Amino acid sequence: MNILKTYRPLMIPRDSSISKITRSGIRSMEKRVLIPRREIQIKVKDLARQISSDYAGKEPILIGILNGVVFFFAELVMSLSIPSKIDFIRASSYGSNKASSGTIKLLKDVEIPVKGQDVIVVEDIVDTGLTLNYLVKNLKSREPASVKICALIDKTERREREVAIDYCGFKVQEGFLVGYGLDYAEQYRYLPDICVIE
Repeated sequence: MNILKTYRPLMIPRDSSISKITRSGIRSMEKRVLIPRREIQIKVKDLARQISSDYAGKEPILIGILNGVVFFFAELVMSLSIPSKIDFIRASSYGSNKASSGTIKLLKDVEIPVKGQDVIVVEDIVDTGLTLNYLVKNLKSREPASVKICALIDKTERREREVAIDYCGFKVQEGFLVGYGLDYAEQYRYLPDICVIE
């Protein structure tokens, strides 16, 4: 029986570097770079190596949770050394502000049948845990062979549901994060670094 090892995340210290996020037509906000692009790239390759090792001889289905996961998902899949299938699911629990609405809505379902398959759910950030908990239960109800979770960021500040993350990139205690797919009211996804807005 193949037992997956949990990847030990790196605790990121607070960065005192302050700059501005600017783009035409969008209000400027203070931000500080928390995780630079280069560190993200290194971590994604580490996660891909771990997954490739654990799933050697298999062809897992990687399911990305839209929208924030797109950059992380693409880099992760292309860094794998094993074949894989990909699909996407979309759910929402956030409104137009910094707080979760607490209500989960499934906006797009997966299209590939997962029954009897090894599934890896790929998430950009685990915050309250509500969305991921809901989606994992939903997928498990379809009788896959296994379901594991890969998350770039585990942010524990507002955790409401415990989630077992099998592959974790970075552990962050607090702060509202943007960049590398993460957004504030659909803004700032395009930033190459992961930043904290203040």
